Amino acid sequence: MQQLVPDDAHRHGESPLTVSDVEAILRAAAPPQLAESWDSNRLICGDPGEPVRSILLAVDPVAAVVDEAIEDGVDMVITHHPLYLRGTDHVSATDPKGRVVHRLIRAGIALANAHTSLDAAHGGVADALASRVGLLDTRPLRPDPTDSTLGIGRVGVLATPTRLRDFAVDVATALPDSAPGLLVGGDPEALVETVAVSGGAGDSLLEAARTAKADVFLTADLRHHPASEHLEAGRPYLLCGTHWATEWVGLGPLAARLESAAAARGHTISARVSQIVTDPWVLRLSTGP
Repeated sequence: MQQLVPDDAHRHGESPLTVSDVEAILRAAAPPQLAESWDSNRLICGDPGEPVRSILLAVDPVAAVVDEAIEDGVDMVITHHPLYLRGTDHVSATDPKGRVVHRLIRAGIALANAHTSLDAAHGGVADALASRVGLLDTRPLRPDPTDSTLGIGRVGVLATPTRLRDFAVDVATALPDSAPGLLVGGDPEALVETVAVSGGAGDSLLEAARTAKADVFLTADLRHHPASEHLEAGRPYLLCGTHWATEWVGLGPLAARLESAAAARGHTISARVSQIVTDPWVLRLSTGP
């Protein structure tokens, strides 16, 4: 039978936090009830009773992140994206995802994720993205049905009206760099003030951004036809970053919350954000003669 550690020992840091403890902190920061019905937010592999002193945070649970975790000797990896979004019937090391599981287990590294639950939470991806680009007086773009202060995306205002061209430059500077960069749709000389943002794929939120009377919508993964048809009908203009970049900005605040919550329990953990760019595109070339 596992011997319970006395409360005094926990308060004085005589034993480290466990995977289960970190999971509890993560779910408090990104409540599972905020997740979309199709999503997966869970402990993916690892023993809940194992100790955790160091954590690596990343957007994607891919081989390069596993390499970094093993090289750094961390105890746990927390990613934004799930490893298995639509389930699986095997975890054999015959495919890249199975190899991720095997390598992490052999190294004694736990893996958990917080996806749309972190997107919608206070201090999550949406809040981080809105803060990065200078939005004030923000509110959810698509409010949660049970709490209108939470939800997917954010809408806010800039301190002063700004040309779309200049705001796009500010956004490009605020986001981490990746090969595709930032695409701009709309009149570059138009003044914009009300801005909607949503990290990751934003096709489904185009109408919500219009309903919110946004002048511009910053998101990622916009497809040709939805973007073209949307712009034909007018504002909001569009800024299309990369999926990775628009979500990576949420990891730093989460790392700080993990360390702060551990400290409040009398423990010290190191939570570090991976700097590896896991965007699938590695090079952008201008086309034409």
